[in-house]
Amino acid sequence: MTGTHGPSVPRHPRRPRTHARSRARHRLAVLGTAALLLAGTACAPGTPGTANTPAPGPSEGAIALLLPEVKTARYETTDRPTFLGVVERRCPTCQVFYANAAQDAATQAQQAESMLARGADVLVLGAVDAVAAESIVREAERHGVPVIAYDRFIADADVDYYVSFDSELIGYLQGTALAAALREQGPRPDGRPPGILLVHGSPTDSNSAELAAGVHRALEGEDIEVLAEYDTPDWSPDKATDWVESQLTQHAGRVDGVYAANDGIAGGAIAAMKAAGIDPVPPVTGQDGELAAVQRIVSGDQYMTVHKATIQQARTAAELAVRVLRGETPRTAAVIDGVPSLLLAPRAVGATEVRRIIVDGGVHTVDDICTRSYATACVRAGLLEETP
Repeated sequence: MTGTHGPSVPRHPRRPRTHARSRARHRLAVLGTAALLLAGTACAPGTPGTANTPAPGPSEGAIALLLPEVKTARYETTDRPTFLGVVERRCPTCQVFYANAAQDAATQAQQAESMLARGADVLVLGAVDAVAAESIVREAERHGVPVIAYDRFIADADVDYYVSFDSELIGYLQGTALAAALREQGPRPDGRPPGILLVHGSPTDSNSAELAAGVHRALEGEDIEVLAEYDTPDWSPDKATDWVESQLTQHAGRVDGVYAANDGIAGGAIAAMKAAGIDPVPPVTGQDGELAAVQRIVSGDQYMTVHKATIQQARTAAELAVRVLRGETPRTAAVIDGVPSLLLAPRAVGATEVRRIIVDGGVHTVDDICTRSYATACVRAGLLEETP
């Protein structure tokens, strides 16, 4: 991998952990980890709400769920209702306090403080800002409340458990897919190596650094020039669009591919290239398996996404929270910086995997994907039969 690099994703200095757990770091991507935790449990997603309604009688306790933002659709459409549904089924007398911080770290701190004051017994925290979240963990510790880091690791705080996906592996899957796509395109007419833009996630999300490490590892040794890199504030598609537009002007005719850290950023990058009249759009990666991204993959505008079983992740976190609430010590299959962790394995999805992974996996239906605008593309992709 050659070329001039723009601003790199910041790595916050790691302070020594004071927790009694081992300091050893072990990374394991575990497919089916949730099965270890959820064996024998069949939990259907519940309906969204700020809290479930406990059955009459004494409450077993309260579980607080704090999610970071709404720009990534999955948090409100998948994570929240699934989590609430599992807790309601597994612990009918439990209360659930819920809040979404809308990407505001100060708001999330206030939400956490309020929930602790209301008597939360377990805190499940999807941090807006991994550094700012350290104060939330300290406050929970002061109240004697265990914290489960959800989806985003909090590196310098004594959290009790971590539930997520292996972010470095996700970045590696994205990077290897992009490199393969560029090889398929063949050499550039001018003989120069293909040029790419790296559009990373939010610098306040600890997962972004892991994703970046994975994509850089995938690009090592490849004859690919990184034209520029960008840390996208708040994972904002609009800010990604603006930055990509500026880079298309600065590197006119040189952008042969785009690493986009998630599907929202991918949509922003693709919008910028279409506005610039680039047709066809060069390969663009993504992450999350959002419906709009799957439609772009079917139509050929987005090269790939990484599907994360977010329903399984939310189920795992909810089951874990209930067990922690009840004083149990759940089994885990990985340790990250001394934190017992449950990591689920992501899966790369290109056009040929949409039916097998997305449709057959129950993520999105053919009807959802193949709206009128995408009907012709769905026929080409084999999702629909051509009508006479």
